[in-house]
Amino acid sequence: MTPAPQTAKPAPASPQAAFAAPQATAPVDPSTEAGKAAMAQAIGPGGAEMGQRSPRVSGGKAAATQALTTQGTWTPTFGVQGLDVSGHQPNVDWQAQWNGGARFAYIKASEGDYYTNPSFGSQYEGSRSVGMIRGAYHFAIPNWSSGADQARYFVQNGGGWSADGVTMPPVLDFEFNPYAGRTIGGFYFGNTCYDMSAGQLASWVRDFGNTMQSLTGRLPVIYTNTSWWNQCLGNPSGFGDYPLWVASYPDSFSNDAGDLPTRSWSIYSIWQYSSTGPYAGDSNVWNGSYADLGAFARNGVSNPAFQAMGNLASSTPSLGAQTSGVTCGLRDGGCYQAYQNGEILYSPASGAQPTTAGAIRTAYRNAGAENSALGYPTSAELCGIRNAGCYQTYQHGEILWSPATGARISRSGGIRTLYRNNGAENGLLGYPTTDEICGLVNGGCYQAYQNGEILWSPATGARISRSGGIRTLYRNNGAENGLLGYPTTDEICGLTKGGCYQNYQNGAIIWSPTTGAQLSPKGPIRTLWQQNRFETGPLAYPTSAVVCGLTKGGCYQNYQNGAIIWSPTTGAQLSPNGPIRTLWQQNRFETGPLAYPTSAVVCGLTKGGCYQNYQNGAIIWSPTTGAQLSPNGPIRTLWQQNRFETGPLGYPTGPQTCNTTGTSCTQPFTGGKITWTPTRGAYID
Repeated sequence: MTPAPQTAKPAPASPQAAFAAPQATAPVDPSTEAGKAAMAQAIGPGGAEMGQRSPRVSGGKAAATQALTTQGTWTPTFGVQGLDVSGHQPNVDWQAQWNGGARFAYIKASEGDYYTNPSFGSQYEGSRSVGMIRGAYHFAIPNWSSGADQARYFVQNGGGWSADGVTMPPVLDFEFNPYAGRTIGGFYFGNTCYDMSAGQLASWVRDFGNTMQSLTGRLPVIYTNTSWWNQCLGNPSGFGDYPLWVASYPDSFSNDAGDLPTRSWSIYSIWQYSSTGPYAGDSNVWNGSYADLGAFARNGVSNPAFQAMGNLASSTPSLGAQTSGVTCGLRDGGCYQAYQNGEILYSPASGAQPTTAGAIRTAYRNAGAENSALGYPTSAELCGIRNAGCYQTYQHGEILWSPATGARISRSGGIRTLYRNNGAENGLLGYPTTDEICGLVNGGCYQAYQNGEILWSPATGARISRSGGIRTLYRNNGAENGLLGYPTTDEICGLTKGGCYQNYQNGAIIWSPTTGAQLSPKGPIRTLWQQNRFETGPLAYPTSAVVCGLTKGGCYQNYQNGAIIWSPTTGAQLSPNGPIRTLWQQNRFETGPLAYPTSAVVCGLTKGGCYQNYQNGAIIWSPTTGAQLSPNGPIRTLWQQNRFETGPLGYPTGPQTCNTTGTSCTQPFTGGKITWTPTRGAYID
C-alpha cells in the first residue's frame, strides 16, 4: 500500500503552559459554566487526544515514534483500515486517506462537559463525503463530572447514532489522565487514575454506558489500553457487551495486538496500532470484513440483554425499583441487574429470568449463581406445588423449597433424573433435605430426601433407598461403606406374603412383614438359597443375618423354615425344619458328634423315609421310626453292607448306645439289631 499523505499534526498545547495561566480568584467549579469555560480555554483548541500513552511503549507517542521509526509505512495484514482524528488535525485530506485504504473514521466530538472539537463538523462530513463510515468519540474526564452528564454532553455535540449504515456507534475514550498532576484554578486533576478507585471508575463507565444506551439505543465502544485499564480499574468483568477498541503500538511489525483486559473481553473490535501513520491522526484496523463493519454500523437494535431484561422488569413489578445498572460480561455472555426484591439474569441461551429475594435465590447465590453447576435460571420462581412448596429451574437443574425442608439444589445428572422420573416432590421421596453430596467411596454421590435418599456411583448408576426397614438395615450396616456396597436396584416389592427386596453390589436385603429386613450377602449361603428359589422355596424368608465364627470357620443363616449352614470343608448345606434338623439340634448342631451336614435332606426312600449326611454320619427318618442318628463306625458300616433301610434290618428304631465300659455298643432296627464288641466286631444279633 502506498502511504497516504498526512496532514501535519500540530503539537498539542503544553499542559505546563496551559496551566501556567494566572489563577482565578476562586477555585474552578466544574458544575458552573464559568468553570467549564475556564477549563476549555486552558486546554486549547485540540484538548486531549486518543493514545496518550501506548501500553507496550512507555513514554508516550514521541517515544513510540522513536522506537519504531518505520511504523508509518506498516499496516496489519488483515481487517479494514481506518483512522481517528481530533482538533489537532483540522485539515485532513480525506480523499488521500480513502485512496490510501482507510474505510472508516472516528472524530473527536467532545471532552468532559466543557469542550467540543471546533473541527468536528468538517471532519465528520469530510470523511463521509469520500465514502467512509464515520462516528464520534468522547474523551472522558471522570473526576470532572458524572458519566451521565458527559454522555448527555457527548450526544448533544455530535455523539448521536442512527441505523443508517454509515454511522459508527459512539465511543468512550477512557484512558490515562491527560492532565495528571496538574491544577487549574484550584481544581486538581489527580493521578493517572484520576484519583479514583477501581470501583468508582467502573461505576462511572456504567453510568456513561447506560445513559448512552437510553439516549441512542446502543452501548458505546470502549477505547482503552490494557495496561491502564488493568492498573486503574483492576481488569473487572461486566463490560463484555461494550465493544472493545484497544490501543497497542507494537514494537515490531506484528499482527498481534497484545494482551487484552481478559475478564471482560476475549476479542477486540478495533485495534489502534499506530500514532505515526500511515493515516492521519491515529491508524486503526477493524477486526473483520467490510461486510462485518457495515453490519456493526447499522445494527440499530439494542443489546438483546437490555431489551429482554427491560421487558421482564416492566412485567414483573414485584421486583421493585432497580438498584443498579445492567452489568454484562458474565459467564457465557450473561448480564444482570439488581432490584429491591431480587435481580434479573440474562444469557443468550436462557433469556432474561428473575431471581426473587428469598430462600431459593439465597441458595442459588451461595452456590455461585451463574458460575455454579446450575448455570442461569430458565424460569421464574414457581410456587403452589405440594405442601406449599416452590421451585425454580436452571440450565442444569433446579432448586426446590418447602417450609419443612428449606431450599435445596437438585442438579442435573443421574440422581436428579431418577428423582424426576419418580415424581420429584410428588413421589415417594418428597422434597430433598440436602443438596447433592459427592466424594463417597468409589466416586459416589448421594442426596437425602424426606423419605429416603438416592445413591449414585459410576458402577451402579442412581438408585433409590427409600425410608423403611430395608433402608434402616442398610444404614445400620454402613450403607455404601458396608459389606453390601451401593444398591444396584431400587426397592422391589410384591413378593410372596408381602415381601420386598433391594439388590446391592455384594448381596441383597430382603424384608417381609413377618421377618423384617435381613441381609443376604453374596456368598455360598446366598447362592444355595437362590438355587432353592429364594423366599418361594422351602426355606422361605431369612430370619437372621449370616452368622459366622462357628467351629472350624463355619457360618449359618436362619430362615423361616430352617437354615443354611456352611463350613470350608463341607460347603453350604440346607438344614430345613423337621425331625432331622431337630435331632441334629438336640445333638448340638455342628459341635456335636455329627459335625456339619455334607448333603441336603434326601427323601423318597423306601416306606417314605428321608436322610441327611453329616461329616461323622447321618440322620435317617421314616414315618414309623422317626429320626435316628447313624454315626460313622462299625455298626453303620455293617448296616450299609446290608443295604441300609432297604436290607433286612430296615430303619434304625433308636440311637446307638454303649455300656459304661465301652466294651459293647448296640443299635436297634426294625428287623433286628447290630451289636459291636471289641472281640467280635459288629454283628447282627
